[in-house]
Amino acid sequence: MISFAHRVFMEVAVNLSFSKAAQTLFVTQPAISKHIKALEDQYKVPLFERKGNSILLTEAGKKLNEYLLQATEIERKAEYDLSVLSSLSQAAGNLRLGASTTIALYILPSILSGFQQEYANVDIQLVNRNSEYILSALLSHEVDIGIIEVENKITTVSYKPFMSDEVIPVCSAKSPLSGRSLTVKQLVKTPLALRERGSGTLNALLKSLSALHIKPADLSVKIRLGGTEALKNFLLADQCLGFMPRPSIVRQLAEGDLVEVPVEGLKITRDFFFIRRKGTEDYGLTSNFINYALKHIEVK
Repeated sequence: MISFAHRVFMEVAVNLSFSKAAQTLFVTQPAISKHIKALEDQYKVPLFERKGNSILLTEAGKKLNEYLLQATEIERKAEYDLSVLSSLSQAAGNLRLGASTTIALYILPSILSGFQQEYANVDIQLVNRNSEYILSALLSHEVDIGIIEVENKITTVSYKPFMSDEVIPVCSAKSPLSGRSLTVKQLVKTPLALRERGSGTLNALLKSLSALHIKPADLSVKIRLGGTEALKNFLLADQCLGFMPRPSIVRQLAEGDLVEVPVEGLKITRDFFFIRRKGTEDYGLTSNFINYALKHIEVK
């Protein structure tokens, strides 16, 4: 339903770059410019404002982009709804999914495998970033559905509970901390390896510490690492303490490479939610995925 010229425009609008749009769409940059010029002639308004080597959307460009995002969602809903008229197993479409690291690496693989076996005609794209990034990607229409830890709910997003997990303090079996338990006062003086800002794991930790009247500035942070696997591998090689989601270190705990270091009075749990943009909850493909994922978690 949406013309290729409009798709070109949307790609340029996302990247604010003619060259990046050309790379994504596998066309030449002059071809990109030609399509944008044709749209500007069609609507008789400039869609982009050129400033040196950068471009910005004009007010007309912003308005057109808004309408095209709505049209894209209608197009995708139509594709799915028509495909399931004969049989749900014939469902077709493209599911753009975003998930925070713990979910993407340790929970979703088996869910996605089973879902694709049941819905073979559905293409799935998974973005794996921290919770802050996934929320931003949802709001900018880069993903259809996200699974993240939620601290503060916002009015433009709908939330549906998915699962809970626990974040635990751990260290290498070779660390002097191994086999010990800590008081809160000892924790403050202990060298820590933590996740990067924007991480749901870090937010859950800071929330629990706040309940014990411990501020981030009170901690002895040795290093911050981006990503669960980076933090895990650092802890295996180092002697400091870190906080890891339990699902991410099941094997390392079982084999004794990492050991839990209990901290008196500290328990860190967090809730994961499916998030969708308000007004898109009736999209059958995302609803089917949510229902499938929830049944999978119940079975486990």
